[in-house]
Amino acid sequence: MEKLDIEKIKQEIDKKITIEYYKEIESTHIYAKKVAEQKQNKTIIIAEKQTRGIGTKGRKWHTGKEKNIAMTIILKPNVKAKQLEGITIDLAKKIKNAIKKLYNYNLEIKEPNDLLLNNKKICGILTEIHTIGEQVKYLLISIGFNVNENNFDDEIKEIATSLKEEFKKDFEREEIISAIINELIKI
Repeated sequence: MEKLDIEKIKQEIDKKITIEYYKEIESTHIYAKKVAEQKQNKTIIIAEKQTRGIGTKGRKWHTGKEKNIAMTIILKPNVKAKQLEGITIDLAKKIKNAIKKLYNYNLEIKEPNDLLLNNKKICGILTEIHTIGEQVKYLLISIGFNVNENNFDDEIKEIATSLKEEFKKDFEREEIISAIINELIKI
């Protein structure tokens, strides 16, 4: 596998979006949470590898180096928290749509925050909203997407998959990241 070509991604997305790229990070979500207030709207943290990737309920999320997608998007929408009800399902629909447009593959949504392919988890979404009273201060959208992974831990190999596992070929992560960002940024 190769490291991500961030310039290629930047060419395909809105120029107002900032991308921060890390070869290795504890967790894109944990990092984004620490720095979100100082970052501008539409900042995206992308990592090749997470040493402590997290999913919902504090579960571990594996990110194989230079194989998958681990990213967190920091948004600062000028909305009330109530307006973001159901946001995770909306995000799942947008990711599903991005993959359908790219490859004509149908992912299934397993509420509230997973995407499945052939009844196995391929993508997880973690959302976190920070507010002042009713007003949203910032929204964190973390996405773990198994793209070219072919080595799953014993504890998850029966329930997890990747595009490569299912279709026996390598996929371009930059193309998938750009498509997902372009869908999600419409929020």
